[in-house]
Amino acid sequence: MGESALADQLERIRSGFIDTPVIPLDHERLDLFAKTEYCNLNGSVKDRSAYVMLQRAVQRGELTADSTVVESSSGNLAISLAALCRLLGIPFVPVIDQNVNAPTEMLLRATCDRVEKVTERDGTGGYLRTRLDRVTTLTETLENTFWPNQYSNPDAADAHYLLTGAEICRTFDRLDYIFVGVGTAATIAGVSRRIHEYLPQTKVIAVDSAGSAIFGQQARTRHIPGIGSSIRPPLLDQAEIDDVVIVEEHESVVACRRLLTRFGLFCGGSTGSVYAAIERYFASYRGPRLSVLFLCADRGIAYTNTVYQQGWLERVRNPTSSRGESGTEQ
Repeated sequence: MGESALADQLERIRSGFIDTPVIPLDHERLDLFAKTEYCNLNGSVKDRSAYVMLQRAVQRGELTADSTVVESSSGNLAISLAALCRLLGIPFVPVIDQNVNAPTEMLLRATCDRVEKVTERDGTGGYLRTRLDRVTTLTETLENTFWPNQYSNPDAADAHYLLTGAEICRTFDRLDYIFVGVGTAATIAGVSRRIHEYLPQTKVIAVDSAGSAIFGQQARTRHIPGIGSSIRPPLLDQAEIDDVVIVEEHESVVACRRLLTRFGLFCGGSTGSVYAAIERYFASYRGPRLSVLFLCADRGIAYTNTVYQQGWLERVRNPTSSRGESGTEQ
């Protein structure tokens, strides 16, 4: 497939993007809305970033039919890039780590001819720096590689300005708050800029995980992928944030299950963090009803053996507590 054919194929793929549904939820104090980003082509909000990064790389001549795409990902972006690269006939090498959910890893290994998995933690207790080191090695050893670099590529933020943010603005003519989970900061950077242009009164609330370094906390080991980071992502500088809520992982787990049992929304761990932030933020609020929107980044299917499994978080935090004296699991 030549470069013009790549551009044509990307244009055909673009026609598959639809406005993801916004679902009103029955809340006692808020007019609460969930934007179901898991309805995107490959099941997550990352479809948007992946598409625009590839599209613009082709336009600039950085990505050709002979390229190999290499990217570090905690899961969802890798799935999006794997699917899009298959459609384009371009090899993709995802660099993942131990926190990637088992179903996600199985899907990537079925889709990609090569998967790189790092197992050594970096100095912060996470895997991001180790993954990035592996990406550097791959780009230096493989021929004609393209690294989208979701952590600092402005195209990733533009995707959410042009697509996600624009959809929200088409849906609402008034919105008091929007809550967005932060990892690479691409989503909140793009959405917040678009929202503040069209709905300047709307407050954009960033949600981060305890133990993440994004907003100045001391980085430490975390277990729920898709939210938080052991570095401050450069794209955060583009975001227009009104407030920040930090959520503990146990709150995220409880909130995921509450979204399922209360509203029938089967969402991933980062969405649980965002919903937990909303409930805490408005816990003592008793004023007029406010309109509040949050993004559901992905479905809960990949988290059935983690977030939705009873006792999972306690086991991964204290692996020896579930073992008997012989060292075997009970």
